Amino acid sequence: MTTFARESFIVFNRQLRMNLRNPAWVIIGMLQPVLYLLLFGPLLKPLVEQLGGNAYTWFVPGMLVQLGIFGAFFAGFSLIGEWREGVIEAERVTPAHRSALLAGRLLRDLLQLFVQAVILVALGLVLGMDASAPGIALGVLLTLLLGGSCAAASNALALTTKSEDVMAPVINVVMMPVLLLSGILLPMSLGAGWLERLSDFMPIKHVVDAVRSSFFGDFDTSMLWGVGWTVALFALAVWWGTAVFQKENA
Repeated sequence: MTTFARESFIVFNRQLRMNLRNPAWVIIGMLQPVLYLLLFGPLLKPLVEQLGGNAYTWFVPGMLVQLGIFGAFFAGFSLIGEWREGVIEAERVTPAHRSALLAGRLLRDLLQLFVQAVILVALGLVLGMDASAPGIALGVLLTLLLGGSCAAASNALALTTKSEDVMAPVINVVMMPVLLLSGILLPMSLGAGWLERLSDFMPIKHVVDAVRSSFFGDFDTSMLWGVGWTVALFALAVWWGTAVFQKENA
């Protein structure tokens, strides 16, 4: 095992133990998409079935993306608490690579997201979702990459602002247009023409389309756009997070 991998695993192990000692946020993060699926899914089922296809095959991918975005974007709040308690300063005086401090936390966030995604997909299959195993695997992989990008950006934002009072409004400002224009809950084709055209400039919308396409087994141009945006967002967010951890003084 390389030095970087060993240091990342040490940080991951510590972060995981912290989560297991206080699993409330993990449980809450799991319950939110499950409740959406159980309570909101039946309301949308007649509408989606009119558009053609299995309702839960359409709805579960949107819930996966929502899980990857909303859950991961709040990862930075715990980092602010660690910074305030002096944990970040203590980690920075060790010989560990500063990028490993981010990588270990991202591994924790990705593991949590993966467990939540498996639960959500399993519930979708129980409710009647019709999707192939390769399509589900690709959709979950895209969700993990998107969640990793959101978690890395959240950590970078946390160390930049160092304040929950500043970070929370910023996240809310970002989340509102994402939720409304990405087609997570409702097809954008139901909205006005100008709104649908505006959604084309929302990168997350293309990710949602790609995850849905993978579940439906439609590997077309929308899939390529979604994969491209997912990889680009992940690379950009990891670069930003790594840069902040490397240059920021505690």
